[in-house]
Amino acid sequence: MKAVICRDFSPRANLRLEEVPSPVPGKGQVLMQVRACGLNFFDGLMVEGKYQTKPELPFTPGSEVAGVVTAVGENVVTLRPGQRVLAFNGIGGYAQEALAEAERVYPIPDAMSFEQAAGFLITYATSHHALKDRAILRPGETVLVLGAAGGVGLTAVEIAKRMGARVIAAASTQEKLDLCRAHGADESINYAEEDLRQRIKDLTQGRGVDVVYDPVGGGQTETALRSLAVNGRHLVIGFAAGDIPKVALNLLLLKQTAIVGVFWGAFARADPQRHAANMVELFAWFAERSLRPHISARYPLDRFAEALDVVMERSAKGKVVLVMDEAEDA
Repeated sequence: MKAVICRDFSPRANLRLEEVPSPVPGKGQVLMQVRACGLNFFDGLMVEGKYQTKPELPFTPGSEVAGVVTAVGENVVTLRPGQRVLAFNGIGGYAQEALAEAERVYPIPDAMSFEQAAGFLITYATSHHALKDRAILRPGETVLVLGAAGGVGLTAVEIAKRMGARVIAAASTQEKLDLCRAHGADESINYAEEDLRQRIKDLTQGRGVDVVYDPVGGGQTETALRSLAVNGRHLVIGFAAGDIPKVALNLLLLKQTAIVGVFWGAFARADPQRHAANMVELFAWFAERSLRPHISARYPLDRFAEALDVVMERSAKGKVVLVMDEAEDA
């Protein structure tokens, strides 16, 4: 089979597509024929050795895959060959076949395409965990989403809206903001042209926002933190801007606000039953059409480098996926 191989932690341009043996499922594992694989910002960080965890070399990047079960290992009784599934497999997704732990594999609804499934798990599960479990978002509260047109940002817009919040989407172009409004945003801020703090004041009559969803980091973080209402929560999702902000803690004291870390992967491993319940809710919201995964670009496996560049350069609007064995143009 063909797979993208990372042989050392180095610039992502060094990744290569190679012919390698098909994997064999071990105890508690499932082998999948990959039909689509979602790309994530942390994929690029991982191959460069800049992510929180470093896989053993060599490895194949790609943490969320959708496809068909082809074989199951010992002790796997809940899944069978032929099932359409999605999986959080950690690594291995940029390939024609991939292994996953059975406990991280989920049958997908008939109405969900493989491409939608490949862009569903990490982004929606992250935003759901962030807003429901970490922010404890309540109906009627106001949520500011930074980087709102990106892979996770757009899911936060949809989920916050589904949970009854007023959603303010912030992004760098009008095209991105139009996409956010099409997915449920009530208000929008173009922070490339407008003063973010002043616009938040204007949109909230000076009160501030209850929750900030921040997958970007960088210079906008402190501005958003200063714009929280009393008892507000700032969700730290990631650092797509590349800079990890340094925050003056007195900002938290003055308005009794909180900075809340969000690491969905650790949560899913530590509390699989609660995570499974969250997935049931997400699938139900998909079925009722409250969630509409937006696939902005599709690439065949041999164009993985172009696809990853789109994600890492923050030009994606929604989700970018690899589609196996198809020569589709992005």
